[in-house]
Amino acid sequence: MTALSTRELARVAVFAALIAVLGLPGQLLLTGNAVPVTLQTLGVMLAGALLGPRLGALAVLSFLALVAAGLPLLAGGRGGLGVFTGPSAGYLVGFVAGATVIGLIVRAGGQRYRPALGLAANVIGGMAVIYAIGIPVQAWLTGTSSLAATAYAAAVYLPGDAIKAVVATVVAAGVHRAYPQLLRR
Repeated sequence: MTALSTRELARVAVFAALIAVLGLPGQLLLTGNAVPVTLQTLGVMLAGALLGPRLGALAVLSFLALVAAGLPLLAGGRGGLGVFTGPSAGYLVGFVAGATVIGLIVRAGGQRYRPALGLAANVIGGMAVIYAIGIPVQAWLTGTSSLAATAYAAAVYLPGDAIKAVVATVVAAGVHRAYPQLLRR
């Protein structure tokens, strides 16, 4: 792996901060659910779509390192190593894989951002990949069946995450239109 340039390091830091800030508006903790609904997955989608697989994953890892160090950056002011042993743990790990997959799919489209491919990337990486890691961990740690956890995620998380995927696609299209060189790196 090559060293990060100052510009790349700044981008990683900005997106780590963006993911943190998107947790500040609060959380929606629905009855019977141990994992809050937040806007942080929007930041993960944007990191992958705008920074690519490597830097997007580094931005998420930087954010998670700050959380692990105890900064209260997750919904409800949570932070510290304990969050990685709770029901949200799988989703947090899924953030890294999700940003990577989004970046890989967007980059596979060539040097021009394609919104349809960007939306597919956000749905696959920002939803399917994160759910594939998060739901089994949540089910295991809460003692519910995977089927029940999946049904709950489909009812609770899916609508909001679908909206976030569309918003991330529109924002990424605008940024890529303004800075077309982003995909040439």
